[in-house]
Amino acid sequence: MRVGFLFNHDQIHQIAHSLPIAIALLPHAEVVLAATSEKLANEIRRIGAAAGHPWLSPLRLGLSSRTSRLLEQGLGRALPARKLLVYRDNLEFFETLDALVVTERTSLMLKTRYGLSDLPIILADHGAGDRKIGFGREASRFDHILAAGPKIRDRLIGEAGVEPARITITGYPKFDLRRLAPATLPFAASGRPAVLYNPHVSPHLSSWFTQGRRVLDFFLASDRYNLIFAPHVMLFERRWALSIDRLRIARPRDLDRRYFQAPNIHIDLGSPASTDMSYTDAADIYLGDVSSQIYEFLRRPRPALFLNAHHVSYDGDPNYAHWRAGPVISDAAELESGLRAASEEHAPRYASVQRELFDYTFDVQDEPSSARGARAILDYLSRRGRSLPLPGSWRIA
Repeated sequence: MRVGFLFNHDQIHQIAHSLPIAIALLPHAEVVLAATSEKLANEIRRIGAAAGHPWLSPLRLGLSSRTSRLLEQGLGRALPARKLLVYRDNLEFFETLDALVVTERTSLMLKTRYGLSDLPIILADHGAGDRKIGFGREASRFDHILAAGPKIRDRLIGEAGVEPARITITGYPKFDLRRLAPATLPFAASGRPAVLYNPHVSPHLSSWFTQGRRVLDFFLASDRYNLIFAPHVMLFERRWALSIDRLRIARPRDLDRRYFQAPNIHIDLGSPASTDMSYTDAADIYLGDVSSQIYEFLRRPRPALFLNAHHVSYDGDPNYAHWRAGPVISDAAELESGLRAASEEHAPRYASVQRELFDYTFDVQDEPSSARGARAILDYLSRRGRSLPLPGSWRIA
């Protein structure tokens, strides 16, 4: 039984959602880790080392055709060209697999465009947020889905039309990981509360494009707060940010040097610390919009504040359920009062709501989520009649 785990993105943030499952599956199947860039391969090695497997060596999938390489050169700075072209150029590899585990939806192209209808594709989705894009009808094309908890299962069934039998709740494998070293914050000894500002990349949802610099200016002038500015890792990855669920494009623009030089501001635009929960663990207060990282922050309830930069009517909308975890403001001019309210009202009003949101989002048990995910994959493949090797009969490419 040959199970592939595909890591195909411009940035590293999706790896921690499926790699722990691959590691847990190692004693029970032939596991092939496939990465489409050296950046992804290096992060696989880094996480593997932290998990006690420093010998992990992922297979590199590249662009083999001249046409694909030319398209990537021409379009790669604006569009995820490589991410899409890699499927066509590596069909022979995908045909060797008995199953493929992925963290995103573009891999469905293997079925819909390239005819690999018999290849079981299993989704171990990245994040566990509330955005509508996570519950679109295309999810019903996956052969099986590993869900973090009841919220994901319920919305996949109700909104995406996924058959309940094709979903297994396995928890959140990212919670199983250990960091090699904690994040170093230069202002850690100051005694001021640290606010994590974590705007999303999607132009039609993010607070960054209309309010972001005003947020940074507020903290630049503040003598009460420290700031960790760790946005979605894709926000500054390209010159233009593109929304795929609603076609919008916006330019993030470069950051002024004065923000980097401020003693009370720590900026991280894409290091491993921005994806491994270092900052959601270290922060005292969360400030964001629609990022699923709010749920990682809620593992330990603390004050949270949300910036409704697009004046959305969010009350009762499941796509903004996380905004129940703290006050919501609509303008950076309200930051002072909003942060005060987030702190003062946390215990009496929001702490219990945060625990409720967390428990509905994540089914965390004593058994590691990664082991539950590995078992779910084996159970699914066994039901399909795929032969499985004896424990201990495995190798990793």
